[in-house]
This record gives sequence, structure tokens and C-alpha cells, in this order.
Amino acid sequence: MARRRREGSGVSRREFMRAGVLGGLAAAAAAGAAPSGAAARTLALLAGEPRPQGGKFDWEELTVRDAQAAMASGRVSSRRLTEMYLERTERIDRRGPALNSVIETNPEAVRIAEALDRERKEGRVRGPLHGIPVIIKDNIDTADRMLTTAGSLALVNARPRQDAFIVARLREAGAVIIGKTNLSEWANFRSTHSSSGWSARGGQTRNPYALDRNPCGSSSGSGAAVSANLALVGVGTETDGSIVCPASACGIVGIKPTLGLVSRSGIIPISHSQDTAGPMARTVADAAALLTVLAGADPRDPLTREGARLARTDFNASLDPAALRGARIGVARKFFGFNDRVDRLMADAIEVLKREGATVVDPADLPTHGKFDAAEFEVLLYEFKADINRYLASLPPGDHPRTLKALIDFNERNREREMPYFGQELFIRSEAKGPLTEAAYLKALRTSKTLSRAQGIDAVMTKHRLDALVAPTGGPAWTTDLLNGDHFTGGSSSPAAVAGYPNVQVPAGYVYGLPVGISFFGRAFSDARLIGLAYAFEQATRHRQPPRLLPAAELRG
Repeated sequence: MARRRREGSGVSRREFMRAGVLGGLAAAAAAGAAPSGAAARTLALLAGEPRPQGGKFDWEELTVRDAQAAMASGRVSSRRLTEMYLERTERIDRRGPALNSVIETNPEAVRIAEALDRERKEGRVRGPLHGIPVIIKDNIDTADRMLTTAGSLALVNARPRQDAFIVARLREAGAVIIGKTNLSEWANFRSTHSSSGWSARGGQTRNPYALDRNPCGSSSGSGAAVSANLALVGVGTETDGSIVCPASACGIVGIKPTLGLVSRSGIIPISHSQDTAGPMARTVADAAALLTVLAGADPRDPLTREGARLARTDFNASLDPAALRGARIGVARKFFGFNDRVDRLMADAIEVLKREGATVVDPADLPTHGKFDAAEFEVLLYEFKADINRYLASLPPGDHPRTLKALIDFNERNREREMPYFGQELFIRSEAKGPLTEAAYLKALRTSKTLSRAQGIDAVMTKHRLDALVAPTGGPAWTTDLLNGDHFTGGSSSPAAVAGYPNVQVPAGYVYGLPVGISFFGRAFSDARLIGLAYAFEQATRHRQPPRLLPAAELRG
């Protein structure tokens, strides 16, 4: 769900992170523990020591394209990349700064990487993701030795019957799924005052730019892990803001695709009319490469047949640095005004759009701005009950809840572990709803879709002949507060989320060292066009700066 309830030291990022990881390994050696094979190889990679292939391999901020070139030339293998990221997760995520973004690593990851290395040596390369370490959110089914729990202790004994469709797509493409990321438990649809990034199974994820700050959104672990270079790319899911908000707060790219472009089957749901998975990456190009693999028609998700028919699915072809030239961009001005410094960054971003050849229409506000929040919430309450009951019933027999009512009872019995900070008011309100045939649900669904689509995004884009709308994705990350919950200040995720339309978030700058992003959103199945516009903006600005894992934000006047 993600959103609502209502630089400085003189040491470079590379030097800081290298010193931290090498220091951890050296400390282990000093204590009498010889580095493992994986640790020794990681030491060589981080120290830049020559390896048998010769030369140095600079892995920080590595892109998919550069990783493929390095593997093709023999400078690095998929196994070495995989070991490196697993070792980095152990040293940075679980110890040291303790980001707590990875809930579980894949015990089969190295073996899978070795098999893909053998394929490469035999002349078989499956595509751009062959041998690429990928991390996915812990609400996406994997029929392997990892769990799928949505962060809840209720599902630790549940084993999905098969991989989610998008997981099967990743495996077929040669990706190495190295682990699962922590999330806001049940994708942030349990309590009205939860802390984003907290789950009973995984604890609290921290923002890599300032560890006392929140990573935002239910895909918080994917956002933090990708930003901190714990994997090359990651997969998140969104109902409303859960990809774009953590992408903004963690300084990366996030794409919420058009509903129907990416399969929903095998993903623990909130709402079938809004849920979608999508890529999270450090660059638009990497996100496009991942989306190209994720998108596709799934027999288990009939909506993807429309996506396969209407959408371009090779998003790598959209990467045009001149895409803004001649584009018409509308400014959704009513999403501004919640933070003066964010407004200044957006003013700079708008000037970049103009400089790069776009015609900017300002303002270009949705006629229905703010008018469908109540209808959206009603839809989510109804659909969560229906969809989670269906998902739980699909799991193999076992010692785990099979209904939302059983989940509520489980949480009550395990209150000290499951609800130490906040409750389950949304679960209870959802359980009280009737079937999806009720008039109240049908009216809310019709209202939310009409106001967000025909009378909302479509209306303003038709009126001004727009290619995209832009708005601030959100504000700087707030301080994490487990007792009082999130302190959300502003954002623009709802129109595209409720409509089921695409939204591409790109870094737009920093406020006191904390990232802030800009969202490009538009009509259904305009994903390729939005990716091109976002890529052109990214190439013109290059705002992405790796996080320094500071204990707190450096607030200077």
C-alpha cells in the first residue's frame, strides 16, 4: 500500500564502503577466523586486487550492461558476482550499518550462478539478465528453499505450490535470485499507523542514506537493498506507492507498470484492481531491462492478455536520451506545496525538461484531484478480504492460516511478536466487508476508476495533448517511529495507482542529503513512452549518488 496514514565527510563513498567491508573481514581474521572462499574473493574484488583474468573489477554502482560486458570478457563470473553480493549483504545489511533490508538469502544462489556460468562457456547466453544477481520482495512466491511470508510469522510454515509467473520469467531469463527483501508486513495493509519497512519476521528496514530515516513503502527492503548495492536490480510490488515511494526515498528508479503488463499470479495480494509488481534499479536502463523480462502474458492472469496485445514489451528500445525533445509534459501542480525544498528541486527539474526540448504545460491538474481517496480505500477493504482468502486457500495444506479471519486470530494469539507496536485495524475492517457483489463495493470501484481514469488522467492529458504528467514522488524520508507510525508529508502516487496506469520514478535531487524523486505518469500502456522520457531526464541530470549509510541525516542550515 505504502503511502498514506495520515553530503560532508571528505571520505568518498567508495572509500567508506570499502573500508567498512574490509574492516569487518579483517576483524574476523584477527579474531582467528580465516576468511571463507566467498569472503576471500570478495576481499579481492573490494580491494581491487588482480585476479587470474587480470585487471581490476569495479563493482560499485555496477549496471546490468557493464556486468554483462565483464562476464562476457571473463573479468568476472556470475558466481563471483553472486558471492560478492551475498558477502556484502552479510557485512552491510546484517552487521555493520545493519540496513536490515534482506529478509532471507537464497541457499542455492551460488549453485545457480555456477550453472549459468557453464552455459555461458558453452555459448548459451539467455539474454541481458543471464547471470545477473536479482533480489525480490518477500510477497512473491518461490517454490524453492526460501519462504514467502509477506513478513508475517503466520506463513513461515506455508510453501507455495509453484513459482510466481514473474519468478519463472526471471529464472528462464537466467537471473540469479539471490534473496528476498523485507517489507512492510502484508504490504502495509494491516494497521492505520504502521511503520513502513517493519515486519514481525524481518524487523525494521532502515534508509541507506540516513539510518534513522524510513525507507518508505512496503517495497522498502527492495529499495534499500538496491540502493545500497546489495544486488544489481530488484523487484517490488505496488498497490499505491509501494514501488515509487521507496524508490524516491532510497534514491533509485522505480517503475509501477500499467495493470496487466506484469502478471499478478503468485503474489500475495491486497487488491486485484491495483496490485502490480515492477522493477527497482539504480538506472532507468537497468529497470527497463528488468521490466522487459517481467512483462508477458500469463495464463493464470487473464488481464495480461490485454497487456501483451496493447503494450510494447522490449523496453530497452525506449532508451532515447533525446526523448524529451518535442514532448508535451504537464505539471500536476496540486501535488506540490508540502515542502519548500522539494518545490525548489521540482522547479529545477521543470527547467531541465524545457532545456531538453519539452513543452511544459503548467499547471495541468487532474480535474478530480483528491476526490477518489475514499472510494479507493473502500475498494481495497473489499478486495483484500476476497483476494487474501483466495491466496491462502490456494496454499498446500499445512499449519498456517487459511482465511483472513484465521490471520486475525493468529495475530491475536501471537500479539507480543506480531503486534508489539501497532495493531490490525485494517484486517478487522476488511473482514467485516461482504462479497464483491455488494452494491457498496461496485459503486466504489466504479467511482474510483471513473474519477482516476476518464475524468482524471485521461481528461487532463487529452485537454492539453500531453505525453506525460510530472509531480514530486514524495518528500525526504521521515524519521522512523515505531510507536506513532509513518509521518507521510506528501506524494503523487494515487492517480496512477488507482487508475492502474504506469508511473516511472527517477531521482531528482537531495534535501539535506536525503533523496527526492520525480514521477512521470500517464495513460494506460504508455509505459514505453514514460520510460523514454524518464531516461532522457536521468541522462540530462544524473542525480543518483550512492548512499553513505550515515547514522542520521546531516541537517545544515
